[in-house]
Amino acid sequence: MQNVDPAKYKSIFNGFSITVREDGVRGLAKGWAPTFIGYSMQGLCKFGFYEVFKVMYGDLLGEENAYMWRTSLYLAASASAEFFADIALAPMEACKVRIQTQPGFANTLRECAPKMYAEEGVWAFYKGVVPLWMRQIPYTMMKFACFERTVELLYKYVVPKPRSECSKPEQLVVTFIAGYIGEQTIIRVLDRSNCVWKGLVARIIMIGTLTALQWFIYDSVKVYFRLPRPPPPEMPESLKKKLGLTE
Repeated sequence: MQNVDPAKYKSIFNGFSITVREDGVRGLAKGWAPTFIGYSMQGLCKFGFYEVFKVMYGDLLGEENAYMWRTSLYLAASASAEFFADIALAPMEACKVRIQTQPGFANTLRECAPKMYAEEGVWAFYKGVVPLWMRQIPYTMMKFACFERTVELLYKYVVPKPRSECSKPEQLVVTFIAGYIGEQTIIRVLDRSNCVWKGLVARIIMIGTLTALQWFIYDSVKVYFRLPRPPPPEMPESLKKKLGLTE
């Protein structure tokens, strides 16, 4: 509903009532398939590429610089990851928008995608990728940077023992809490600039309320597959020596 006529759909609740009145309850699920597939692909690419770029950029910077410039590292890695994630999302987002905003064009993804390709070719699926970048990249940069620094602060000031001594379930709880706190921080920032992003409430309901769970799943997958789970950044010993912080 955030992509249609703002004069008609004045708020998310007003939009729900209009949709149900005009299209019935089934109208609320219109475009569910491209939404589910698209955001699943986006999430997989976003979290997966973030780990890849974080390690890559960290290696390029070196241990000491990666620590001192860690927030910039998180921002750069998340921006790079979202760039590719939106390329994965764009085709499904284009189909969803066409289904929801062009009555009579198509009712399902299976019907919509071939019709779009026949009429406009491959470009039909990527016309919206630039607006996606403009909307999603700043959000993702804030989301990942807030999460990483919140995890760091929780272990430093809240958790009564070092992360290395925490059990995996305890670490996952910290992950969930950090994801929730980070998302609420972003919501407050964006709420103050709501003139920038219309449809923010709809996005918060669709994505914001699931963010903490996303981080929990993300970290659970890393635990299950025994992937590297580096602890919150600690000052390298070499840097401590340079700053005279070692005995």
